[in-house]
Amino acid sequence: MKINVEVDCTPEEARRAIGLPDLTPIHDKYVEALMGAMDGNMVKPELLETMMKSWMPMGDAGMQFWRKMFEGGKSE
Repeated sequence: MKINVEVDCTPEEARRAIGLPDLTPIHDKYVEALMGAMDGNMVKPELLETMMKSWMPMGDAGMQFWRKMFEGGKSE
């Protein structure tokens, strides 16, 4: 027997339906901090690297990806 269920809802509705918390304010803060770092408004440039490392699921390989992206895609 095969049963297909199709649910038509927004991501917000799905999040609420399964009881996940609304992390929009936290996401907005991270994006604001990242944009500030890219604009050069951050006091220490090392903070950007630390922040990016905390977001990287792949560790150093992920950091290499971001580094290449910020350098304009140049290969080492």
